[in-house]
Amino acid sequence: MSFSALSLSSEVLRSVHDRGHHQPTAIQSDAIPLALAGRDLVATAGTGSGKTAAFLLPMLNRLHKSTSRAISAMVLAPTRELAAQIGREFDLLSRNTRLRSVVIVGGESMSRQLHDLRGAQVLIACPGRLIDHLERNTVKLDHIEMVVIDEADRMLDMGFLPQLRRIMKLVKGPHQTLMFSATMDTSVEQVAREFLRDPARVNIGRACTPPSSIRQSICPVTADNKGPMLLKLLGRSEVDRAIVFTRTKSRADRAAKMLTRNGIKAVAIHGDRSQNQRNAALAGFRKGHYTVLVATDVAARGLDIPDVSHVINFDLPEVSESYIHRIGRTARMGKAGEALSLVTPEDGLPLRDIERTLGVKLDRAKIEGFDMPEIGVKPQATVARPFVRNRPVHGQRHNHNFPSRKRTVSIGER
Repeated sequence: MSFSALSLSSEVLRSVHDRGHHQPTAIQSDAIPLALAGRDLVATAGTGSGKTAAFLLPMLNRLHKSTSRAISAMVLAPTRELAAQIGREFDLLSRNTRLRSVVIVGGESMSRQLHDLRGAQVLIACPGRLIDHLERNTVKLDHIEMVVIDEADRMLDMGFLPQLRRIMKLVKGPHQTLMFSATMDTSVEQVAREFLRDPARVNIGRACTPPSSIRQSICPVTADNKGPMLLKLLGRSEVDRAIVFTRTKSRADRAAKMLTRNGIKAVAIHGDRSQNQRNAALAGFRKGHYTVLVATDVAARGLDIPDVSHVINFDLPEVSESYIHRIGRTARMGKAGEALSLVTPEDGLPLRDIERTLGVKLDRAKIEGFDMPEIGVKPQATVARPFVRNRPVHGQRHNHNFPSRKRTVSIGER
């Protein structure tokens, strides 16, 4: 199927072709016709599958002939980076229309956002900053025809449900609602029932499954050798552009400094950096000023950075779904990519959870010059511990006939 078969207007089709796209992805070919028909929609697909265009193209098709200058469509996103990415994609796909968008996120100038709101028909926002504007009466949702809730599962993970309810109550008129997500659990289903009317459903692929074009492996390593191994991996000729994920913000900063000291152009991005710093880091990485982006999970969801050849997990994430979203930063739109994870003997449990989620045992890679420590889950052992009695209430007597209580702990926990 080609985009020409999707009943898009000539103006929107021209923008799609100018963007270099000719064949829709699976989520696009299934979701776009339903959205064009006016149906509410719940769509689930893996990372890098083309979800952003799957909701922007129906939106552009619906609005581009309208003469209204009011805000007519709203996209809600959980992070500033994702909102900015959606805004960039909107600009590319709307180039042959008269539609304008405005991105409303925290950490940026309120006065600039007020200026950009003038004449915008599409609002792309994070819930917190949008509520700031609603409270100041600088944004009106009276004319909204279409609402998109993007990365719905992440929205709930970040605690945005109260803000989401507050925002949606202000969308009074008839409107179409599309909800997109990489995963779909019971809490997301609850949101779908709350905000959508008899939605159509599109589910592409098995939940929590990375693109098949990603080659995955783990690199067993001791904690002391993590830094040297990272340098070794990044020094390979096939590593063109890489994202390195760490578990904490301080480790991201330290890793980026270590790489820089060793002649690698690296920059860190995480929640403690200002919005201007985060924007500059992403822009520099996209333009090739940096070859390595060191990030916490703030960069794992929704960002579409082209031609990332490798994702390296310097630290395994604590949640297996986060692993899926991290490695989804490579192999975007069907391209090939590689994901490598530095795994220490202490990482047995998170590794087991990741492999259970994937349904496969990841390949173990031997890196030249490094020993391969054994990675495994420590067995459970039952140990007896004496029962510790509370101090008796005055006037009561001890009961010395209590048996010892048993507690299951991991060997080495004490």
